[in-house]
Amino acid sequence: YEDKAILEHYLRLKQAELQELSEQTVYRLRLLDTALERLRKDDETMKYDVTLKTFPERYAATVRTIIPTYEQEGVLWNTLMSETAHMNLIPDDPCYCCAVFHDKEFKESDADVEVYKTVKGQYPDTEHVIFRTLPEVTVASATCQGSYEHLSELYAAVAQWIVDNGYEFDGPMFNIYHISPYESDDPNEFVTEACYPVRKK
Repeated sequence: YEDKAILEHYLRLKQAELQELSEQTVYRLRLLDTALERLRKDDETMKYDVTLKTFPERYAATVRTIIPTYEQEGVLWNTLMSETAHMNLIPDDPCYCCAVFHDKEFKESDADVEVYKTVKGQYPDTEHVIFRTLPEVTVASATCQGSYEHLSELYAAVAQWIVDNGYEFDGPMFNIYHISPYESDDPNEFVTEACYPVRKK
């Protein structure tokens, strides 16, 4: 009986040791998970190179309206293209095709969106297309290649940079579509630049 009691005692000690080791392992795994999670998040923002730049005044064909959802931005581009098709617009050099998001925050519906294309020369307005000179603007910007699914990461990276570097938001943000569905059918080839107007705090 004595041997049995000693063995049981020994086994219980081993059990307790392993239990503690198991708890430590779980704790360490949790720490590693947290570290990896943070690394992934930082990675998402780190992979975008945010820079400050100033766009001079530029003359543009613009269309602005309220659309049901952001996904229907294409309707504005179709209006711009179809109403100016007969005008033989001369693209500016560089030519910027942009969408400006006038709402202060993301909206589920009824989004106030303006699209524009920079052009050379002077043209008369059409039913929905207004030609106007856009003011000079300084922005924090970053560019991503790939489908529009990446845009939320891109926006987060630029917004974080603005906060970290002592700037504040100074007007509605806009996208520049360097390569869009008009130029390529392959979403992996899209090149989009997110621009947030800023001023030093």
